[in-house]
Amino acid sequence: MRREFKLPDVGEGLTEAEIVRWHVKAGDHVKVNQIVVEIETAKSIVELPIPWDGVVAGLLGEEGQTIEVGVPIIAVDTTEEAVAPERAAPGPVAPERGAPEAAAPKGAVPGVAAPEGRVEALADDMVPKPPAEGAVEPGAHGSPAPKEERQAVLVGYGVKTGAAKRRPRKQPPAGTPATPVADPSRAEVDGRVRPAASAPDTDTAPGRVTVLAKPPVRKLAKDLGVDLGTVTGTGPEGSITREDVHAAAEQAAQPTPQAAPTRPGREERIPIKGVRKMTAQAMVTSAFTAPHVTEFLQVDVTSTMEAVHRLRTLADFAEVKVSPLLLVAKAVLTAARRHPAINSSWDEEAQEIVVKHYVNLGIAAATPRGLVVPNVKDAHEMSLPDLAKSLAKLAETARAGRTQPAEMSGGTITITNVGVFGVDAGTPILNPGEAAILAFGQVRDMPWVVDGELAVRKVTTLALSFDHRIVDGEQGSLFLRDVGAMLEDPLRMLAWS
Repeated sequence: MRREFKLPDVGEGLTEAEIVRWHVKAGDHVKVNQIVVEIETAKSIVELPIPWDGVVAGLLGEEGQTIEVGVPIIAVDTTEEAVAPERAAPGPVAPERGAPEAAAPKGAVPGVAAPEGRVEALADDMVPKPPAEGAVEPGAHGSPAPKEERQAVLVGYGVKTGAAKRRPRKQPPAGTPATPVADPSRAEVDGRVRPAASAPDTDTAPGRVTVLAKPPVRKLAKDLGVDLGTVTGTGPEGSITREDVHAAAEQAAQPTPQAAPTRPGREERIPIKGVRKMTAQAMVTSAFTAPHVTEFLQVDVTSTMEAVHRLRTLADFAEVKVSPLLLVAKAVLTAARRHPAINSSWDEEAQEIVVKHYVNLGIAAATPRGLVVPNVKDAHEMSLPDLAKSLAKLAETARAGRTQPAEMSGGTITITNVGVFGVDAGTPILNPGEAAILAFGQVRDMPWVVDGELAVRKVTTLALSFDHRIVDGEQGSLFLRDVGAMLEDPLRMLAWS
């Protein structure tokens, strides 16, 4: 039995996704929960499993193609129409990595696997589908058109049910006989079909453009060597007149101006979609919603760099790469506890400031598909070695393009490390929903006054942008000062922790 797997809403409230890579091809055997395709949503790349056993009959979407939610993407000839219930193995089911979670059927017991015979029902619930009335298989070829169907909407707003929309047929003008005339250039007279003298001939030969022109006009075009298919008619209903033919003949007689030579490859157009599209929308919303203020602070981080080198020699950090970003993150976590307003959000609807007594620390990461900001959940509770491992894992996942939507949601404050690109400072834009973001510039040798004498020190620039609705200038300045003080003297982290 042939079944078509439709692109599901993977729980983000999105309406479309791009097919990144197929893991199967036509003729391949597939099993339940086997990963068959990778898609890129507006937030991340997600792997999709197939809910049936069978043979791939065809791929209904190409790599790089953007597909709307609910549209079939792969057809599978299932090995059998139903599976005997006794074959089902009860017990917890662990979904594969990246697989979207399907809602449990009504009456199911949490943590207990559904019988294999219910796999199809679970898969069908993932996408909008028409009622079963008179339909053999929703979306399958040959099934009757449903009278009503479920339409995908944003998550949290339920499912909209409405009549399926079809393109309206053109209605004949009032007074037109019900039986259409096969040829507009012919009319029925005394029961016999005769040519209508006033009606233009219609050229409807297969593969040709429809042309409306009277026989004398056609003869004139033939004599002048004018192809009527290239002429735009100005007569009634777009018909071609004698004047149109003469104008086309005069234009053809004029010499064609030689176009200026162009260099190939001078421009490239890249579609705005996926992560790039989502990032653009988020940044525009943030920039024009939250009033940004940015402050800068140059810091002598010589002691921090020495501490980084010492940490690298400790056994607790043997399996992880220690960078200055680790101590910057620790300083941000410590300062956020001292200045809670910096770790807050603005609730416009409730007209409240929400102070977070936890820190989900976001780290901006540049990827080939655009900027993503995954965050370390409850980073404030982690030891320094655990924080180092979490940051390393976060960066590795982001570079591989495997960051999942859940890893990018719920952030409370963000760090962007522009120093890795050789940049001293910038004015970062807030991650939507957060009150502050800290830019960490490159560390470089600079002349610095130490104890009244000039010396060469390791110096960096910190730039803090904050939402001035939530964070006053004093609060933002004190937070930035404390971060800088801990990076100048890492022992302060111990004293303030």
